[in-house]
Amino acid sequence: MKTSQKTVVIGFLGTQLDSGQGAGRWEKWRPTISLVQREDTVVHRLELLYTKQHLALAQLMKADIANVSPETTVNLVALDLADPWDFGEVYTALYDWAKGYRFDAERERYWAHITTGTHVAQICMFLLVESRQLPGVLLQSSPPRKQRAGEPGNIALIDLDLSRYDGIAKRFHQEQSDAVAFLKSGIATRNPRFNTLIAEIERVAVRSKAPILLVGPTGAGKSFLARRMYELKKARHQLEGSFVEVNCATLRGDGAASALFGHKKGAFTGAAAERAGLLRTADGGLLFLDEIGELGLDEQAMLLKAIEEKRFFPMGSDREVASDFQLLAGTNRDLRAEVAAGRFRDDLFARINLWTYDLPGLAQRTEDIEPNTEHLLALSAQDTGRAVRFNAEAKARYLRFAQSPEATWNGNFRDLSASVTRLATLAEGGRIGVDLVDAEIARLRWLWKRQDAPSQGTETEVDLHALLGDEAAEALDLFDRLQLQAVLRVCRSAKTLSDAGRQLFHVSRTQRSVVNDADRLRKYLQKFGLGWDQVR
Repeated sequence: MKTSQKTVVIGFLGTQLDSGQGAGRWEKWRPTISLVQREDTVVHRLELLYTKQHLALAQLMKADIANVSPETTVNLVALDLADPWDFGEVYTALYDWAKGYRFDAERERYWAHITTGTHVAQICMFLLVESRQLPGVLLQSSPPRKQRAGEPGNIALIDLDLSRYDGIAKRFHQEQSDAVAFLKSGIATRNPRFNTLIAEIERVAVRSKAPILLVGPTGAGKSFLARRMYELKKARHQLEGSFVEVNCATLRGDGAASALFGHKKGAFTGAAAERAGLLRTADGGLLFLDEIGELGLDEQAMLLKAIEEKRFFPMGSDREVASDFQLLAGTNRDLRAEVAAGRFRDDLFARINLWTYDLPGLAQRTEDIEPNTEHLLALSAQDTGRAVRFNAEAKARYLRFAQSPEATWNGNFRDLSASVTRLATLAEGGRIGVDLVDAEIARLRWLWKRQDAPSQGTETEVDLHALLGDEAAEALDLFDRLQLQAVLRVCRSAKTLSDAGRQLFHVSRTQRSVVNDADRLRKYLQKFGLGWDQVR
């Protein structure tokens, strides 16, 4: 705060606390007068807000201030308020005045006096300072412990910039950390990308009502995360309604529109009774549309209207109904490709694409397999009343396989949950041993081999002559040839460059502070004049 700045106080006339006509008024504490009676503070200007019926008292206050503090300029500001207890009326009047006021923050400092005025006026003053429409701090005055004539009492300045208060900042940081842990169900995940993603989702979930799109493979945890986001918002009193979840892949034909938007009796064959629909059920709550890419184009158009206008027509009805819900959507498809192919409306995609989060699959989060395994064992103990633990050798063997490129985790967390459930169920004496782990690894290998079989080719060796040309292929040492063929086989089985990099560098990536598997693989391929598109 610059010492050369002039002090300007903005406050309401206290129609009760500031009142008084006779000489006795100087013997009582008057909050507005007390501001200019302080020896340690000079108020250079006072913007005294009052309603027209209190003009006489405002003029008396101006005269009294001139006697006590001649250096204080008093501007009487009349506000045309029919009802000083009407929030909308008071806030509008204050807002309009502040918008038209010439603030000069370089030369003046502003104190908003909130001791006087109605409670509504005080709240409105707070909101103007908090939103920086009034660029200053709050001023709270209080009477002295023993009232004596001329005793000004005390004042306190409150800066609403919370970053200035270490204690409050720590409380906010702890609250955010607790919320992030809640979204992760208390699992101490270690994957940097996932932790960063969840931290941003927490901020968006508690600050925004806009649609959120969760992208990721089946089993990556989209539905689980959506429910946790709802529970977080519910705990913050941001939602009053229910959590409504629907898998759009199960909706077909007339049943799709009916399930989502409801219908009138007789709207179509079989509509024997009126149906409210899921959008109305979610009024005031959160609607999670999983696999939104499966919706038909007609339902997409109806959904767009419901999101934007909060109103829609049930099937067979000529009257709109209203529903104010927050939308979360999930998909395992690339909706950009679906838009390009004409299977998904570009306007709907634009509407739900404000906040899009790509949840990585389990094979992309190998660091998190161990804490999730421990979490699943703890859940199993809660459900069955039987605590189960790995012995050290068995745990090391299971994690070594689970975190290797061989473990593809096609079903993501569903595969892991099923695996841990089998281990916990079969464990004797509450201990998971090596033999049980070996049997489970064999089961998983069989499962994933069977799932991958249709997409696997019969070729076991990459034709480097066709890929590099005869001269370049012949110039390779046997070491480089075998290594390159192994790398190319991984590339051809992977979905993306990043996926291939994660498989190839699954050990060394954990030792790096900055992980960029895709860039490492790209540079390796470039040594042989190859690009990702060529090796696919």
